[in-house]
Amino acid sequence: MDCTMLVAQQRSYFARGNTLKLKNRKVVLERLQQALIANEEAILQALATDLSKGSTEGYMTEIGIVRSELRHALKRMSTWSKVRRVKTPLTHWPSKSFIVPEPYGVTLIMAPWNYPFQLCMVPLIGAICAGNTAIVKPSAYASATSQVVADLIAKVFEIGHVAVVQGGRKENEQLLEQRFDYIFFTGSVAVGKLVMEKAARHLTPVTLELGGKSPVIVDSTADIPHAARRIIFGKLINAGQTCIAPDYVLVDAKVKESLITALKTEIERALPKGDLSDFPTIINAKHFRRLAAFIKDNPAISSETLDEENLRIPPILLENATFVDPIMQEEIFGPILPIITYHTLDEAIKEITSRPKPLALYVFTKDKSVMKQFIHTISFGGGCINDTIIHMVNSQMGFGGVGTSGMGSYHGKHSFDTFTHYKSMVKSSNLIDLPLRYRPYSLRKERIIKRFLR
Repeated sequence: MDCTMLVAQQRSYFARGNTLKLKNRKVVLERLQQALIANEEAILQALATDLSKGSTEGYMTEIGIVRSELRHALKRMSTWSKVRRVKTPLTHWPSKSFIVPEPYGVTLIMAPWNYPFQLCMVPLIGAICAGNTAIVKPSAYASATSQVVADLIAKVFEIGHVAVVQGGRKENEQLLEQRFDYIFFTGSVAVGKLVMEKAARHLTPVTLELGGKSPVIVDSTADIPHAARRIIFGKLINAGQTCIAPDYVLVDAKVKESLITALKTEIERALPKGDLSDFPTIINAKHFRRLAAFIKDNPAISSETLDEENLRIPPILLENATFVDPIMQEEIFGPILPIITYHTLDEAIKEITSRPKPLALYVFTKDKSVMKQFIHTISFGGGCINDTIIHMVNSQMGFGGVGTSGMGSYHGKHSFDTFTHYKSMVKSSNLIDLPLRYRPYSLRKERIIKRFLR
């Protein structure tokens, strides 16, 4: 369908008030809940086709997160949707003040290829929960999952309520020429800038979920075996193709060698004898070659290590990386982990703060003062102490970036808030009308006003 007609159809559907009743929102979300269960195998098969994700990883990182978010929203959306009374200043007496949550209207959700199901559906749950209509644009790179998303949504929603537009750059451009009431984008910084530029022409508010180089800091007090296991867990999920994956490690020189040994042990534990049969693939040949270029001159890595035919790269440690290396100039988005030595904590902090604000930061330490120092002196989207990536999977907390790693947040109530405009209202009584605010003004009125408004 033509994008202009599709947006017009959604605007008409929204104008008829079809999405405003809380009961209607619950009905479609409950229908979605049942559809997720009924189509679980089809979703897992699509993820295997696009990224070779095994069923355990596919469920844990995609379907399970969506189901958890949906269950949380259904349980709490009645509370979130209530009109909320707030205190009224004495100057407004006799009046009542309240805040009314209302949906923005017609929304656009643009999803990436790395978690092609989860990153379509989680923001969609927020949009529908808040009472909007939505056009969902999955990534063309994950074509099998894109088709499953389209089929699933067609079974659950009327097209005026939620529609899917499949395709690539051409369809993205056509959609961004339309006027939406809200745009939610997940992807690269470069495309995020384009989305924001297009949105600005219509003064459309946006949420941008981007990325960046998320550092891991390992100090001399860290529990090295636990740190290594959790770093490798975070790096190997989706073969490192995760916006909050540990991008590089900054390790205290005192424990560098022991950390490297522990990291190698954990890689062997995760992938015994280098078996990559259930390890996710790199999304396509273009991204494979980009990653291969980072390590082509490294004498410790043979060309046989890389399997371009099957788009597989095993976990690779770059044990003596520096900040001037090509791999440190952009987000890696793959299973390659540079390890950089630091000698003082101030040195590590200076290196991080001199670069764009990361989407995530992870610190491994037993020292509470170090924990506080990283939390309060470095700006980043979110993170973990003595773990990696799990902060994302908590419906009680918002997930999002800051600066070049993004703007806005979602998950749980934060998803509802993202797709909601909170309308401030005052209801005044007609029984009493204080003359204080009306002209003509006098010194006496001025003195009384100053007494109330100081």
